[in-house]
Amino acid sequence: MPCNVIAEEILTDHPDRFRAMIIESSNPAHSLADSAAFAQALAALDLVVVIDIALTETGCQADYLLPAASQFEKWEATFFTFEFPHNTFHLRAPILDPLPGTLPEPEIYARIVRELNAVPRGRLTLLRTAARLGRAPYKLAFAALAALDKSTFALAPHLLYETLGPTLPDGGRAGAVLWARAQPIAKEHPAAMRRAGHRSADALFDAMLGGRSGITFTEDEYADAWNYVPHPGHRIPLPIPELLLLLADLDTTRAVHTSDDFPIVLAAGQCRAFTANTIFRDNTWRKRYQQGTLRVSPHDAEQLGLSNGAPAQITTSRGTAQAVVEIDDRLQPGHAALPNGFGLDLPTASGETERTGVALNTLTDLTWRDPIAGTPWHKHVPARIQPA
Repeated sequence: MPCNVIAEEILTDHPDRFRAMIIESSNPAHSLADSAAFAQALAALDLVVVIDIALTETGCQADYLLPAASQFEKWEATFFTFEFPHNTFHLRAPILDPLPGTLPEPEIYARIVRELNAVPRGRLTLLRTAARLGRAPYKLAFAALAALDKSTFALAPHLLYETLGPTLPDGGRAGAVLWARAQPIAKEHPAAMRRAGHRSADALFDAMLGGRSGITFTEDEYADAWNYVPHPGHRIPLPIPELLLLLADLDTTRAVHTSDDFPIVLAAGQCRAFTANTIFRDNTWRKRYQQGTLRVSPHDAEQLGLSNGAPAQITTSRGTAQAVVEIDDRLQPGHAALPNGFGLDLPTASGETERTGVALNTLTDLTWRDPIAGTPWHKHVPARIQPA
């Protein structure tokens, strides 16, 4: 589901509307378009649970905040693994003990599932016994359970964590879920797996657990490339019906989206030398551009009465903000830009919070988006700029 429609899926009278959310490692109250609309949606939910390593803007609006261990304190992996011809994977082991009061996400979820009594104890007992006997009996027991009850697959991460997990070395319990990923690799790509040096699914799983610098899990040959195209005949279909419909409407599609009220095209989220993703909840690393300037062209600065280093007010259909002006001859007339990565509410020494720079999504509109994928048009936000 496109992120930009979540608020609309909540703020409706439909009987099947969303009523609760678990938000993990994400800060939608800050990062999604139209923060005001998303805050309204969160308030309309019956329950909001946030799992994160920091007290984010979203966490401040939650009913429950469950603090997770950081990336250095838990087993974790990034699943951007598919290359060619060498497909790699890296299960990273923790290098620090978790801070008191924090838990890795698998343990947080496991405790919730236990409290819900969502898994019959007999199923866990069977799999724990099989795990103590070895991988082969465990695979047979798991397959038998899956054949008897299809919900076994939906519960697989928890079942593996609770039964196979305790048998793994070095406290690698969270890595148990990778056993389930190794099985289809061995079944669907056996030759490529063996070329990478793994004789079986269990050997591959052991390599994942022990490969402290990562492993190659399959090694392809160039003749294999077209097998990754899933369409009939391994051909790539060029016509995309939805795009062809848009193409047919181009003659009558509005080309200019600015107006007398909002005459400037604002790029809400420009990458600069001193911007970063907002996972860095700290402003001290920035040695320059501490506030995040509003860049405008010399032409617009003259026309609008803006001075270099002076404050300006930015207004859109959804909100207003203030920023310091930076006159930049690289911008075309009629265009302005604000940087990404600012506008976080960060704690101060006094215990209060302080916002540095503009929180861009106080200015953006969730309906201002691509009609197919719902992607927000952040780089083309109609705005009005004037001296503050």
